[in-house]
Amino acid sequence: MSRDFRTVGVVGLGTMGAGIAEVLARNGLHVFGVEMDAASLNRGRAHVAHSTRRAVAKGKLSPEDAAALLDRITFTAELTDLAEADLVIEAIPERLELKRRLFQRLDEICRPEAVFATNTSSLSVTEISVATSRPGRVVGIHFFNPAPVMKLVEIVRTVVTEPDVLADVEALARRLGKSPVVIGDKAGFIANALLFGYLNHAATMYEARYASREDIDAAMRLGCGLPMGPLALLDLIGLDTAYEILDTMYKQSRDRLHAPAPIFKQMKTAGLLGRKSGRGFYTYEQPGVPTVVPDEATPESVKHPVPGRAIERIAVVGSGTMANGIAEVCVKAGLATVQIARGTEKAQAARAAIERSLAKAVERGKLDDESRQAALARLTSSAALSDAGDCDVVIEAVVEDLEVKAALFRELDDVCKPGAVLATTTSSLPVIDCAVMTKRPQDVVGVHFFNPAPVMKLVEVVRTVATAPDVLATVHELCDKLGKHAVDCGDRAGFIVNALLFPYLNDAVKMLQAHYATADGIDTAMKLGCGYPMGPFELLDVVGLDVALAIERVLYLEFREPGFAPAPLLEHLVTAGYLGRKAGRGFRDYTTA
Repeated sequence: MSRDFRTVGVVGLGTMGAGIAEVLARNGLHVFGVEMDAASLNRGRAHVAHSTRRAVAKGKLSPEDAAALLDRITFTAELTDLAEADLVIEAIPERLELKRRLFQRLDEICRPEAVFATNTSSLSVTEISVATSRPGRVVGIHFFNPAPVMKLVEIVRTVVTEPDVLADVEALARRLGKSPVVIGDKAGFIANALLFGYLNHAATMYEARYASREDIDAAMRLGCGLPMGPLALLDLIGLDTAYEILDTMYKQSRDRLHAPAPIFKQMKTAGLLGRKSGRGFYTYEQPGVPTVVPDEATPESVKHPVPGRAIERIAVVGSGTMANGIAEVCVKAGLATVQIARGTEKAQAARAAIERSLAKAVERGKLDDESRQAALARLTSSAALSDAGDCDVVIEAVVEDLEVKAALFRELDDVCKPGAVLATTTSSLPVIDCAVMTKRPQDVVGVHFFNPAPVMKLVEVVRTVATAPDVLATVHELCDKLGKHAVDCGDRAGFIVNALLFPYLNDAVKMLQAHYATADGIDTAMKLGCGYPMGPFELLDVVGLDVALAIERVLYLEFREPGFAPAPLLEHLVTAGYLGRKAGRGFRDYTTA
């Protein structure tokens, strides 16, 4: 017979605990909110009162409902008041011994049939549960901050959790309007295990001075649609908290990718904890305030003081989706553009595709017909590479094959005028390998657009050890003309976005392969818990599993990091021809959709 949770205790009324208490009371449960002393209790009461006032102000809660909600919460400094509670949720600081001592005390106070839950985000639920005489009635209920808003709840079972307890807690989560995902007891669970590996990698990238904090954050926001960049998110979480979570995950997994980057410990020791201390990766107006203010690391408005070269005519080599998108962006920005394809038929097809895209833009009200006609008048379609001879910038967007690109750059070196900037749109291959195919490696640069190019704002500008400063300036000026946001990075596999994105996707595949959670559960956790626009398996099926595997292999060969080795499950799916949406089947089957 299922339990009817009516009275719930919440121990710890910090931001998270107060949010959990509010969620419970909002859904009709009687709540005992417990803190250790009067001052902490008052702070907890103030948290709940402030949150409910905001909900009333935004029209999400009526004044009457807010008053009833507050009436259902009893604030107390006595654990003994939880003697008759049906469920007790712990939300105290992330210290194992502290939690174990609390559960031992609760075990003495509460009825034998009461269920205990920990809101830990990284500690072992099993180790906490065995501090009681009822480990089978102990679960993890990991809410996400802010608890009244975030829909995801990770429900963590141990090897001894009783099935009926798990089912009852899952039912309670649904009653609270949450989307529960049931998982096993593993450090980081789903969301943190995937999120913090990615955040750790971003911190390492910054520590190595591969790219600026602004460019790393902009790349992940604009290139992946994430709500925040990784370094800004770390400042919000708190660098001390991030260090503790990563350290806990590393101690359990022994995965080097979870070993906290040295910069975490240095900043933690220096008191640079992020927003709450007023300074972390960024500097803030004052502690606890999200407003970023300039500091000594803030880049100057002019990234490249060396003036760029004149740009009057552009050549785009290629006739695929990316090449068409780049050509379209160029002509819409007012630049005379020649698109060069292999053969007249491919050139005509590419032009027709651009014409259709511009017509759709007019239909959607994003472009007027006069501008459409003007853009098409600037576009020349050609099948002769010699037509790039008088262009100031030549952008290569052919197949992602180094031999093909190298051969093309040898030809461009013969065809193009002196001083022309030669750019490759490669997403993973070494730009320097294209550059050395020419007698002008100083004029070669990576210009990685994102698909679809007319929509995506990000461009990664990739410098090699030979790229001239005025070439970088030229590309940045071109990006400005095209309405794109350019970020600078060095010539190594993955650049910024793919180097951070694909190890995260690979970790998700490993998690599925280990039967820790389902693809649906993992996707739900990352969308609802982290605000990602797509879950990892949805994204992999869109990108193409063969494309993902190729990028992961390049990353592994470049960094020789064992954790970057592609998951065998991904390799097997590609071998079987399950390549994602384009094949009708990947991690999901699309043939019946």
